[in-house]
Amino acid sequence: MHVQDIETARRAEYVAFLSRHPFATDAHELGFVTGIREDCRLQTDHLRNVDIPLGMLDNDFKNPDLKRYLETFRTHEPKIGVIGDAPTPDAAHRYVDAARELKADFPDATLIVVPKCYEAIAIIGEAEVPGTPLVLGYSMGYSDILANEFSDYADWRGQRVHLLGASPPKQWNVIQQLTQPTLTSDPPADIVGLDWNGPHKVAYNGESWSRDGWQRADQLSIRSTVRRSLREMRAYWTDRGVWPTTPTLRDRYGPAVREPDDPVWAATGGDIYEPDALPGPDEWETRVDYEDDETSPLEQAIVVSYDDGRTLAYRSQTERDHVEYYEGLWDSVVEEQV
Repeated sequence: MHVQDIETARRAEYVAFLSRHPFATDAHELGFVTGIREDCRLQTDHLRNVDIPLGMLDNDFKNPDLKRYLETFRTHEPKIGVIGDAPTPDAAHRYVDAARELKADFPDATLIVVPKCYEAIAIIGEAEVPGTPLVLGYSMGYSDILANEFSDYADWRGQRVHLLGASPPKQWNVIQQLTQPTLTSDPPADIVGLDWNGPHKVAYNGESWSRDGWQRADQLSIRSTVRRSLREMRAYWTDRGVWPTTPTLRDRYGPAVREPDDPVWAATGGDIYEPDALPGPDEWETRVDYEDDETSPLEQAIVVSYDDGRTLAYRSQTERDHVEYYEGLWDSVVEEQV
């Protein structure tokens, strides 16, 4: 086995972090694939200037409903979907059939089915579907049935694999086991992707994850604590050649929070990143918690691009109406965040 083969096998196509705003907003900025479980939301409806792409749709494995999942997938059309867990061969065949149904309309989607019994590995891995082959979910983390409880590493060699849950060091150990050379020259598994949401939960206990283990972060807001963990996770995977080199969702869709050309409010010239102590027409200060850093002024802003090339930010619709009226911009809007 060539070293290049191992490097290619270990290089993921994506690293996912499934959460809500503001954590998903920061994860998107850092290059993670963002998404939700089917029964959750990104929770950006109240924010005027946040638009997070939904790249991955997970299922509610504790309360699975395949019909509901398929309907949700077709509504959001994510690039990646974890269709369901297969604790029996019959369940594996059922999810493969569901994957074929989705593949007929979304042939390039990365569809994951999670084996929860030995027989399901072959059923999923050998399934013929339109477009790209199915991916096997390697259950880790807090799953009810872990992959190592019903299979050996050798059973996953040669398969397309997504690692579900567990901290980076635990995932790295599995990646090595699935890709390193063996005496019997088994082909490496193709590590398509991985995800872990642990930093979100542990941040509420005042700790962030780092390459040196968990660290106290009492001085940071919850958002800043999670952001620190995400940066460390990206560095960890970059050091080991796992972090993707292909374009990320941010590369394809741009930032989740649009910025104006100048870091000032169009109406006042104030810094867009500074808290506004004065009450605005839509009671700005009651919806933004600056001390906790759960959102920022720009995320609540109205950001508009005009045909003269400028992109401006407003704190309220009243400010926008005022500036557009006096500068004659009403009929020159090119794009705005809604």
